[in-house]
Amino acid sequence: MVAPVYKCGDCVAELHRQLVSALQPLVASFEIVLVNDGCPDNSWEAVRGVAALDRRVKAINLSRNFGQCYAIAAGVHHSSGNWVVVMDCDLQDRPDEIPNLYRKALEGYDIVYALRHNRQDTWGKRALSRGFGSLYNLLSDIKILPNACNFSIASRQVIEGYCRLKELNRSYHLLLRWLGFRYTYLQVEHADRFAGGSAYNIRRGILLAIESVTSQSNKPLILSIRAGFLMSGSALLVGLYFILRYLAHGIGVTGWTSMIVAIFFIGGLILANLGVVGLYLGKVFNEVKERPLYLVKETLNFETAGADETVSTPTKP
Repeated sequence: MVAPVYKCGDCVAELHRQLVSALQPLVASFEIVLVNDGCPDNSWEAVRGVAALDRRVKAINLSRNFGQCYAIAAGVHHSSGNWVVVMDCDLQDRPDEIPNLYRKALEGYDIVYALRHNRQDTWGKRALSRGFGSLYNLLSDIKILPNACNFSIASRQVIEGYCRLKELNRSYHLLLRWLGFRYTYLQVEHADRFAGGSAYNIRRGILLAIESVTSQSNKPLILSIRAGFLMSGSALLVGLYFILRYLAHGIGVTGWTSMIVAIFFIGGLILANLGVVGLYLGKVFNEVKERPLYLVKETLNFETAGADETVSTPTKP
């Protein structure tokens, strides 16, 4: 089980208790990988506390805050189980649903994604999630369900495929979908946060959506090309109309206002298209630097790793 931890220090002890309660009757051995994503509060102290009491807890402390996706990547890279569960650490993803995901996976699936039923989030966060799902499905060849999330279970073969991917965008759910393999969805109950508050706001949500879309699809570039050709074709037809009207009726073109509006409209469209191209060039620039995804400052209990059947879960940084 892998879970990134960020501003959730008060959840860690209860998360550990519920995970042990859910996993102990399920498999002979397991590990719990908790990744502290450079949290400025007491999260690392809380993680160290449970790691000292239970050697099955593997703790990773990143050198700074890299972000949830990278904390999940760190946890998954350090996991060793035959099955790996990824979940948030705030207990909105309920540990008692892990046995249901595991049993569903044993029916012959490589990945089982959780579909959150009765989401206990604010109206704004639910709306943002639905909007992102609709936008992503419009601009990408891979379709996702709005209530799907990082909470999932994946086989070791899937995890090894994920670890081979080197791009900087590490959206766990989207990368697993790209990998393929046999997958299904399972509806699970969604709980209230045990403690603390979400680190995501509307601005961060929009930036994440833009990052995910531009990293997984080139459709925005194709749409900008289509818009350019559509505008050029329309201008050609309008110009042809005015020429024919002048030749047939001697009516000249009048109206400076319409011309200025058209100039500003086309200029704005050009700048918008240049911005889309700039986003993709920026991603190329970031990728060619080949910086590491994350840096680990400290680890605990990894010398005891090695289990026959392990369920790993990452949490939200």
